[in-house]
Amino acid sequence: MKAPRASKLVVVIEDDPLVLEATGGLLRSWGCRVVAAESCEEAMKKLSAIGQRPDLIVCDYRLPKGPTGVDAIETLRDAFEIPALLISGDAASPTSDDSAGGYRLLYKPVNAETFRAVLVDASVLQPKG
Repeated sequence: MKAPRASKLVVVIEDDPLVLEATGGLLRSWGCRVVAAESCEEAMKKLSAIGQRPDLIVCDYRLPKGPTGVDAIETLRDAFEIPALLISGDAASPTSDDSAGGYRLLYKPVNAETFRAVLVDASVLQPKG
């Protein structure tokens, strides 16, 4: 019998507590383990405490304290080489995916099916079967 596949670990950085909770809940409903944080610093502390490398970063673009989401992704990638997803409702955010930076860009509000499709592309979720 094949061993069950370990669920993927996704770090979510979002300063809005309701959006953070909703995103984490959605990811958990899809079988992911989630590290939820309101800042890059908080995410780094939580990841350090559990001592695990995340499989994906999901990060809001506009973070009120400190760096932008792009900066947060770069900071996390200095510690972990992982794919990232930038989510923005800000017109001043990057205008397209940053191929050089290696992250996907989605604009708020993000449709759950689109979000799931991006996670399948990043090999975080299995395709629906």
